[in-house]
Amino acid sequence: MFRWTRLLIAAFAALLLASCASVSVQDYAAEKPVLDLKEYFNGKVDAWGVIQDRSGKVIKRMTVEMTCTWNGDVGTLDERFTYADGTKETRVWTIRKNGTRYVGTAADVVGEALGEARGNTLNWRYVLDAKREGGGTIHLDMDDWMWLIDEKTMVNKTSFSKFGIRFGEVTIFFRKR
Repeated sequence: MFRWTRLLIAAFAALLLASCASVSVQDYAAEKPVLDLKEYFNGKVDAWGVIQDRSGKVIKRMTVEMTCTWNGDVGTLDERFTYADGTKETRVWTIRKNGTRYVGTAADVVGEALGEARGNTLNWRYVLDAKREGGGTIHLDMDDWMWLIDEKTMVNKTSFSKFGIRFGEVTIFFRKR
């Protein structure tokens, strides 16, 4: 009986550990087409998306117009957001490419966004100084994934959390002109 209890506990522990394993950008290394931000985010890019709260309810809808330029391995992504309620927002990223790794900064990003691309995928992690409803800001941990579908289309899914508690997700679809 004791042996079966130990086996059951070991099996449960293995299952628990496996469920905690996270996806790695390396899991996409063989996927095509290969994503190079310098190539994709060059010129005009349009995007559409939603922000969902932790229950999955859509709380904001948006369109984004982007103008993207590169000077060597340093890129500027000028994002112009228009939300369904008419509000507007701008975020200008400065991105440095170093092989398969990227470092990004923006006015509302605390420190640097660190990213790595493999295959058709990029994973960014950063802290966003996000505006709160009713005023003020909150620092949110962003886990940002991008998947290149074809040379003109990309999907972006970002989860945002604080103290390990997930608050919601952003889903954006990009289309290069």
